[in-house]
Amino acid sequence: MTPDPPAAPERPRVGAENEAEVPDVFDPRLYARAVPYDRYRVLRDHHPVAWQDEPAVLDWPAGPGFWAVSRHADVTAVLKDARTYSSHLGATQIRDPDPEDLPFIRRMMLHQDPPEHGGLRRLVSRAFTPRRVARFEDLARRRARSLFADAVAGARAGDGGCDVVAAVTDDYALLNLADLLGVPASDRGLLLDWTRRVIGYQDPDEAGAPVVGADGRPVNPRSPALLRDMFAYATELAAHKRRHPGDDVLTTLATTPEVTAPELEMCFFLLTVAGNDTVRGAAPGGLLALAEHPDEQRRLRSGEAPMAAAVEELLRWHPPVLSFRRTAARDTELAGRRIRRGDKVVVLHAAANRDERAFADPDRLDLTRAPNPHVSFGDGPHVCLGAHFARLQLAVLYEESLAATADIGPAAPPARLVSHFINGLKSLRLALA
Repeated sequence: MTPDPPAAPERPRVGAENEAEVPDVFDPRLYARAVPYDRYRVLRDHHPVAWQDEPAVLDWPAGPGFWAVSRHADVTAVLKDARTYSSHLGATQIRDPDPEDLPFIRRMMLHQDPPEHGGLRRLVSRAFTPRRVARFEDLARRRARSLFADAVAGARAGDGGCDVVAAVTDDYALLNLADLLGVPASDRGLLLDWTRRVIGYQDPDEAGAPVVGADGRPVNPRSPALLRDMFAYATELAAHKRRHPGDDVLTTLATTPEVTAPELEMCFFLLTVAGNDTVRGAAPGGLLALAEHPDEQRRLRSGEAPMAAAVEELLRWHPPVLSFRRTAARDTELAGRRIRRGDKVVVLHAAANRDERAFADPDRLDLTRAPNPHVSFGDGPHVCLGAHFARLQLAVLYEESLAATADIGPAAPPARLVSHFINGLKSLRLALA
């Protein structure tokens, strides 16, 4: 499907030794150390649309390479132009899916282009009504308050430190999502297991050893072969919701005649993974930012920084998603680069969020920043459907973290996810005073 990329003169040499070269931002192991903002700056300043090689790494096979888009204006242009930059042709992950899996993968709303995408999105959006989301605020607040109370008590009984990922944010994100979807309490651990398998597949700590197919290659975690248990569960739960409807998202989807069984399965997959990992990724990143910036934390505690503005800035500072892939549907040009039909085009959300062309002093955390056109929830037709719900959860979590503590400080460096897709923290030890 993807033709050969442009000839060699179109591509600067890949390397990180000097600014004349194109730094590698593909290797997922880079992100286990830190988001490579220094490399992103080189890209923005010198190679805003840069060819990236795609070598074999972590037992995953090599790919044909892709164009990395790092400037804010170019990222938003790609995300808004679905006619040129398709989500449908090659899906949204850097790694090419197996051709035989593409029809299956394209059932997901995330992997559809307008007008098909818009019709399904409107159906699913019925489930995300402001009234339903607002109903969860009190539940989320009580949950956050309880989790932080236990975390602070444990910290004070020990050395003052607490892994807030294990003690607070993983459970907070998971349980809120389960309530919204209508997943029974006894089954909620399944959501986290599925999320780790799909999102953390590049990280051996999260995914374990990859499942190897008959050809000796790792099986894509998004393939039908590895998602049968999730889809079987979605079908069973939907049937239960038709017999016993509740005030939850899955009941809405299961009782909407226009939503087909395959679409329901893929919606469950999307909501389970994206709905969980958006908050699961953003929440500890926001707490770490507050811990590392005591002056900004004090501004938030005093009310000088409004919580709504703080949530947006913390999302800009630590976007939960690092990148998304599109596929060129036709020959085009972007930032002076010739892009051929079939080429992979990958937008770098974290790079765009630090672009000096869009943000004043972007490497400074400013909880009163306005305007704040970050792209942490994307842009264009695929802007995050659950963004309102995520913002609500994050605001509640940060409010309750401040109410439970007099100060939040760093206690140890975080353990970061091995991933060029999700900006994840596997553990984060903070001092809770």
